[in-house]
Amino acid sequence: MGMVIAAAHTATHHGTGPASAVELAGRAARACLEQAQVSPSSVGVLVNVGVYRESNTFEPALAALVQKEVGINLDYIADPVPAAGFSFDLMNGACGVLNAVQLAQSLLDTASAERVLITAADVHPGGDGRLDPDYPYADLGGALLLQRSADTGAGFGPVSSYAGDGPTDTEGYLDTAAMGSDGRSRITVRRTEGHGARRGALAAACAAGYAREHGIDLDRTLVVGPSAGERVQGEREGEGEHEGEPHTAAPILGYLRAVAAPRPRGRDRLLLVTAGAGPSAACVSYRPEGW
Repeated sequence: MGMVIAAAHTATHHGTGPASAVELAGRAARACLEQAQVSPSSVGVLVNVGVYRESNTFEPALAALVQKEVGINLDYIADPVPAAGFSFDLMNGACGVLNAVQLAQSLLDTASAERVLITAADVHPGGDGRLDPDYPYADLGGALLLQRSADTGAGFGPVSSYAGDGPTDTEGYLDTAAMGSDGRSRITVRRTEGHGARRGALAAACAAGYAREHGIDLDRTLVVGPSAGERVQGEREGEGEHEGEPHTAAPILGYLRAVAAPRPRGRDRLLLVTAGAGPSAACVSYRPEGW
């Protein structure tokens, strides 16, 4: 049996308050559970891969906060179906979602869980990216609910990771020498000129290598690549718009857009490709149920 996407959703920030990675990831996750018509208690493992979060929070693990937000197995006594819910953070930048997919394959193959929920969300640490024109990423959350399928022709192939040549041209870090008293609301993102083109070239090379390695006909494959330069727009009620590039949730957004659009004739599978800091990239093939 293959591992398939039972549900997928994204969430953008709306409202007048500061953006929250926990709230965005939680909202996308709850929408997945509603779409799949399953209860939070049916999720055995939650993996959160978001990088940028409000107030630069790193402890406790954001996954635990998202688990609480979604209501996954919070009380052994009160829950009508008692189960042990496990959650943790896995951070590898733009490649995080595909790393989590690889992990989910192992968990489902060994029956360690019946369903795995992957969440990804990024927000400006200060809660309002409009106030920092140099911050490039959108306030965007996403979630994938993964489970086994009886359709032997559907599901994910193996995940492959690749390391690019040369030094990284993208970094996000907290500059302790310059943060001052408001360090929890600041972040430094450094990207060298032409990073988008280099990222695209790495993704293309890795997609071609993956296809050769696994015998995939790219003429029959719809490639969902990294969204360098693509903009995502969110609106704050009464405060105007903020837009930025999708980051860790980009593969989820790309997948949703790919399956929502008319499928090109003769294409019978997807190839999800991510590329980011390192430089590094990851690829995985996927055939949705019914394709």
